[in-house]
Amino acid sequence: MFETIEIPVWTVWLAGALALIGLLDRILMPTVRWYLRHRMNKAIKILNERLQLKIQPFKLTKRRVMIDRLAYDPQVIEAIVEHAQTEQIPYPVAEQMAHRYAREIVPSFSATWYFSIAIKIARWLSRSLYRVRLGYVDETALKDVDPDATVVFVMNHRSNMDYILVTYLAASRSALSYAVGEWARVWPLKQLISSLGAYFIRRKSRNQLYRRVLARYVQMATEAGVAQAVFPEGGLSRDGKLKPPKLGLISYMVAGFDPQTSRDICFVPVGLNYDRVLEDRVLLASEKGVRTSGLVKFRAFLLFVGRQMRLRVTGKFYRFGYASVSFGAPISFKEFLKTHGHRKQDAMTKALGKELMTKVGAVIPILPVSLVARVFLTNQKTSLSSEDIVKKCNIVLQRLLANGAYMHIPHKNFEYAVEVGLRMLLLRKIILLNDGKYSVQPDEAELLSYYSNAIAHLG
Repeated sequence: MFETIEIPVWTVWLAGALALIGLLDRILMPTVRWYLRHRMNKAIKILNERLQLKIQPFKLTKRRVMIDRLAYDPQVIEAIVEHAQTEQIPYPVAEQMAHRYAREIVPSFSATWYFSIAIKIARWLSRSLYRVRLGYVDETALKDVDPDATVVFVMNHRSNMDYILVTYLAASRSALSYAVGEWARVWPLKQLISSLGAYFIRRKSRNQLYRRVLARYVQMATEAGVAQAVFPEGGLSRDGKLKPPKLGLISYMVAGFDPQTSRDICFVPVGLNYDRVLEDRVLLASEKGVRTSGLVKFRAFLLFVGRQMRLRVTGKFYRFGYASVSFGAPISFKEFLKTHGHRKQDAMTKALGKELMTKVGAVIPILPVSLVARVFLTNQKTSLSSEDIVKKCNIVLQRLLANGAYMHIPHKNFEYAVEVGLRMLLLRKIILLNDGKYSVQPDEAELLSYYSNAIAHLG
């Protein structure tokens, strides 16, 4: 019992290392976790005092816990049973599918990453590419929003920059949760977007179990008061026009809503516009049915980045004009139901979607390129002097303003605004300048129409 035995030195080192790991795991790590959690809770409290829309506990719940809550939700379990019976597969197989969908959907929001890093990146990128301007804002209506209501920003979708731009401009109000398509489910973009609180959706999926799991997650987030941002058009506008709404996510949000007991939902219409959309030519090509592989798109992206870097190095880089975002008056769902609540669920949701898109369209700001493009579109076979263009732009603008539209006029100088629009179109060779007169480049008429369509709905 008390005899001496010999063991290899590496065994002693291994035993010591394991003992140290056990000590750290049982004593030190819980203390560190408590300290970090305490610091995080303190930081969230300070953030919530500054933000207009508070960060809800739902958004801060551990991802693993949220996945289990979603996968074992009674409505999801009911959907699993139905799916197993319909597809004639064992219940454990259907249950495993539901868990996989839950893991795919639930984000891993990090307040530290969102407010310490992501907002700064969004601000830097937005300002590097555009002259960012906040357009029309109904501040009084936004301040009167019920602090307990779930706020949903409803936006038109012109560019993948929309996510970055709105995240930056809405940073003082709240941390937004986006629904992002499958295009972003690639490393490392997937991890980045998930940490920002966005959740991934399969827009074209017809799997009913997946739809039920997604619907339940959206309902849970809405019931918990999580601020969200949705693009009802379902994808980027390929011709520049506002597209009819796809009501999937909105229908999930309002399903089972009880005006007496449910938390109110306030839909805030948001309008975005750009003097230049980075993907404009790609979108126009896809509108004509031209299909390009991912490799070709990636090569085009690298060439674009390389060209812009070369312009920066040589001092010839110009930012892509103005990017503007406008916020309209919120629509309370409880108030909406007072006039539309007598309709059936589908009809009521369609009426809501139609009103939301009308409100979104009304707050899309007029920018110099859109205005000048509209004038040239109606004068494609005519050469115009700068004075003629200013006069025609003013006539069009006055008609749009009379319809309630809003225009961002740089430096409050209308002639300068027209000059900005002309310069942007000239740089891209969409219009030509010969002998002091401007004319349309025939091959670029479609691109001219694309930018004119951004404000076509305004009158």
